[in-house]
Amino acid sequence: MMDFTAYLLLAILSCFGLLLCLILFSDGDLTLMLKEKFGVPLDSVKGKVYWVVGASSGIGKELSYQLAAHGAKLAISARREIELEKVKAGCLAVGKKAGLVDSDVLILPLDVTEVESHQEHFDSVLRHFGKLDVLINNSGRSQKAEFQKIDLRVDKDLFNTNVFGLVNLSRVVLPYFLAKAQGHIVVTSSVAGKLGAAFSATYNATKHALHGYFETARSELYTKGISITMICPGMVYSDILSACATENPEEQLGGKIGEDEKRMKTERCAKLCAVAIVNQLDEVWISLNPVLFFLYVCQYAPSLGRR
Repeated sequence: MMDFTAYLLLAILSCFGLLLCLILFSDGDLTLMLKEKFGVPLDSVKGKVYWVVGASSGIGKELSYQLAAHGAKLAISARREIELEKVKAGCLAVGKKAGLVDSDVLILPLDVTEVESHQEHFDSVLRHFGKLDVLINNSGRSQKAEFQKIDLRVDKDLFNTNVFGLVNLSRVVLPYFLAKAQGHIVVTSSVAGKLGAAFSATYNATKHALHGYFETARSELYTKGISITMICPGMVYSDILSACATENPEEQLGGKIGEDEKRMKTERCAKLCAVAIVNQLDEVWISLNPVLFFLYVCQYAPSLGRR
């Protein structure tokens, strides 16, 4: 006969084995996976207004499609107006069954580094829709560079794009959210905001900085009706390399991601982002393994994980 201690140990090992299997066969953290199955449905976005900043390509574009397909009204922003026109056409096509019409998708060209224009653009959203429910800060640039070779001007440029522009835009929108005691700010970070990936020091630093700013904001604003969701995607198929920074100012890496690379499909990532948003989750991890597994290890056994 097994004694109580042996039964307890067996139960603990069984639970650990189950959790490990769930992690290894998932493409998101456990809370996100549960919410995808049993949480708030995506149809809950219908009639709400979402401002997607960084909507011209990649995750932002596919997330716009996900929201439009379920009836959300959208303001879509990025620097490239021609690409935004294509995204709007795609949104109207997938949103047709949900009753979306031309006026439900507003094209709003925006360079997030031009912070003096943020209030004007926000006012345009309010004039067009009469309200804003969710701000999605998705814009940003990646980087490939060796730490010791990075010019300080590159650091400043990437922080202006990836951090300060998004922080300022959120501060512009916040008084409106606070006045109605309700609002939701979504920030696309990265697994690089949780781990230090090699050869992208400035990019990693900008994503860590976003956590610093918005985790603090959450602690201050939670009791005032403001939700903040930090989204941490891993490697995803996109055209992210086309505007990828290097160690030199005003230089872009260029190129495309190889089809043989192990990355998550952008459509799948965008769907999980939408699940995180409608369920107002604080932070989500979206990635294929082994990256997802290492996130858990580094979270709970940081020294071991880094080795």
